[in-house]
Amino acid sequence: MTVVVTAVFYPKPGKKQELAEAMQRGIAAVHEEQGCELYAIHDAEDGTITMLEKWTTVEDLDVHGAGAAVEMLNADIGELIEKPTLVTRMTPIAAGTEAQGLL
Repeated sequence: MTVVVTAVFYPKPGKKQELAEAMQRGIAAVHEEQGCELYAIHDAEDGTITMLEKWTTVEDLDVHGAGAAVEMLNADIGELIEKPTLVTRMTPIAAGTEAQGLL
C-alpha cells in the first residue's frame, strides 16, 4: 500500500524563494531513492512551501526519513525556516475513478 505525505515548510519572512532554491539539491537526491513515486514542492497561498510525497511502501518512507538526502535537505534549509516542518503521513482511500481517486 502506498503512503502519501505532506511536509509543510515555514520560511522565514522574505525567504520563501531562497528556501525553494535551497531545497533543489535535496529534492534531486530524494528522486533517486527507492520507492519515491512523487516528491514535489508547491507554493501554498498561506506563505508556506508544501511538499507532496508518495512512497511505494512504509518501509521505503522510513528509510528515506533516516537517510542522507533528508540530512542534506535539512542542512541546506536550516537557516531559512522559522519553525519545524509539519510532516503528516496518510494512507490513500480510493474514491471515484482509479485515475482521479488516488494520488
